[in-house]
Amino acid sequence: MNEDFSIVIAGGGIVGLSVAALLTEIDGLKVTVLDSGARPHFDVSDEVGLRVSSIAPGSIDILSAIGAWEEIVGSGACPFRDMRVWDAFGSVDGPETLTFDSAEFAIPQLGFIVENHLVQHAILNVLDATDALVRYETPITSMVRMGERFEVTLDSGDTITPDLLIGADGAGSFVRNNTGIAFRSIPHAQKAFVTLLRPEKSHSNTAWQRFLRRGPIGLLPLTDGRISIVWSTTSEEADEALALPADELGKLLTAITDGVLGFLTPAGPRGVFPLKTQYAARYTQDGLVLIGDAAHSIHPLAGQGVNLGFADAAALSTVISAALAADENPGDLPVLRRYERARKGDNQRALQFMVVLNRLFSNDSRALGRLRGAGMYLFNRSGMLRERIVQTALRIR
Repeated sequence: MNEDFSIVIAGGGIVGLSVAALLTEIDGLKVTVLDSGARPHFDVSDEVGLRVSSIAPGSIDILSAIGAWEEIVGSGACPFRDMRVWDAFGSVDGPETLTFDSAEFAIPQLGFIVENHLVQHAILNVLDATDALVRYETPITSMVRMGERFEVTLDSGDTITPDLLIGADGAGSFVRNNTGIAFRSIPHAQKAFVTLLRPEKSHSNTAWQRFLRRGPIGLLPLTDGRISIVWSTTSEEADEALALPADELGKLLTAITDGVLGFLTPAGPRGVFPLKTQYAARYTQDGLVLIGDAAHSIHPLAGQGVNLGFADAAALSTVISAALAADENPGDLPVLRRYERARKGDNQRALQFMVVLNRLFSNDSRALGRLRGAGMYLFNRSGMLRERIVQTALRIR
């Protein structure tokens, strides 16, 4: 194709910025990122943010390829080399506890816990050195189909008609909601309570997760010795935790985590976020494609959400690069469907697995508790099956 192919990415979050950075490495593309919010700020001297992500090895490869990982790992990414998962009806030292060790898979660590703002900041620094145009505080106010493309109107009144519009604007995607693409939402009757804690014992670069009767709680290590917790529970229990005095909150969280890290002292802000799983019936139309949470959002219990988004970004950039090399129009539906075929099956399987897992473990049945314990015991000893499942989750081969 002789002329530059114009791409507008709606959404300046981690996934939108990642696909932008990947696309800037392809000749013949003019890339613009639009986001309604303020440009993310990060400074190593600031308090750790409440929103953190578990970055898997496969996603690290993508961040390394775009040149962002060195800054991320040098500015506060915390490696975790081990993971322990146990049930409300079991013991953390019991034979049914799931144990994962990076050495078992011949990798230095299972992943890194990273602040979302740090990831965005590092990718933005990469994009600032390219020809990509990144505009925050620039919401899209309307979309109109013009033949095989979409015309988008900005709050300034300006209009853009890109060759391809990428919806990377999150679970409440304005782009998706204005295309007529159907999507299904599965509420979990849960909220995520998040906060920072100072554990009495060292976290030893281990991630912990306990399945409680109303939802899982994860303890994620941070570089300064603190931990970030993500507790999926009922709306009532999450709101109560949000309002508890610090000493009572510490006692509660210490008790429900079996004191595995000793007493947990509240040491940072708190927040509550609603939880739901949703997925789009289609990822593509002529001149339009959905990626990340705009196409699929997932329960956080296994930390897979952002890693699925990274995989989407990599797959889409590969499809676009191949189309340009073959002198095809990357905005044409047959081309975009190659991306959908590459990603939709994996995403759907991950979503369904998380829904089933959350429902299986979030209940009060002792009979089911015994069955879960037996299943976890067998999984720990399942050899190649266990290895394959973990490799898929970590995106290593």
